[in-house]
Amino acid sequence: MLFFASKRRSAIRRAMRCLLLSANAILLAEMPALAVEGSTAAGPIGGTDIRAAQLPPPGLYGIGAVAYGENQGFNDGNGDSDPVLNGLEQRTATGGGALLYVPDFEVFGGNLGFVGLLRASQQCGRLFANSERRCIEGFGDPYVEVDWSRFFGEWRPSKYDGAYPIPQGLTLQLGLGVVIPLGRYSAEDARTSGVTIGNNIWDVAPSLGFTYVTPPIIADGTELSSKIFFNNYFENPETDYQSGSLVNVDFALTEKIGKFQVGLAGLYAVQVEDDEQFGVRVGSDGRRARVLSLGGVAAYDMPEYGAAVKLKGVTTIVSQNTVNGFGIALTFIKKLY
Repeated sequence: MLFFASKRRSAIRRAMRCLLLSANAILLAEMPALAVEGSTAAGPIGGTDIRAAQLPPPGLYGIGAVAYGENQGFNDGNGDSDPVLNGLEQRTATGGGALLYVPDFEVFGGNLGFVGLLRASQQCGRLFANSERRCIEGFGDPYVEVDWSRFFGEWRPSKYDGAYPIPQGLTLQLGLGVVIPLGRYSAEDARTSGVTIGNNIWDVAPSLGFTYVTPPIIADGTELSSKIFFNNYFENPETDYQSGSLVNVDFALTEKIGKFQVGLAGLYAVQVEDDEQFGVRVGSDGRRARVLSLGGVAAYDMPEYGAAVKLKGVTTIVSQNTVNGFGIALTFIKKLY
């Protein structure tokens, strides 16, 4: 009995650290929940995928997004199911809005973009099969990002009437994102049920992105896009827990077909530093996480309205020191002026 209680306490500590980011629970970058204490990865709701390095023409844009995700069960550092946490569940519904501003001037031949995002969520969950589910609601942590993007190709017309011109060639982007710990947070909620909407942790994340569009081989051109974030987490002042730095790579391989764009999307994330508490490494493996999620993405442009809509869904393929789950996100963007 004492051995089981010890395992249960250890499982609670592990679960407390993994239950915020889901691609699963799509909150910010929202791909699968990672084995870091209440930490998310930088990025927008639903993550980045198509046109990852590209900025729209100068102007002010409004962005709305809704997302839903579920997590179930927990895998240990070897990628095997943890028997103590096989009853772990989490369901998250999220809605948010953002503004993107692109000034009408160039810097070193490229454009700047400024993003600010707010979101609210309802989250329900439990840690063990015999424990009660708890639900909470509230605002999450705000996210801000500044980007510099430069295009090194040439524009050409689409094969299809009414579609946007095609940016054939390479686009590069450098960025810096910050998750600001102002959302609803309770260490007690996280400890007892694994639910918490805010993180109580600063995350400062430089990023590098690229988008490459080929000549029209199949339709209007094949696009390969990726954005790499390096997440640097501050210590949680309520728990003295320091989450290890995390590299998350969003990517997509899609085809442009007039106003449509469809293909594969995914996320790969790996923790490159050990977790620490009170300055001491946690566990024999530092609770380092690794996760791969794959799925699909589809977008539709509406040039006549200066707008576009995108649908994306992913599911966990590989996970270590993380939960397993799936998520879906719908995003709408429109130029305001």
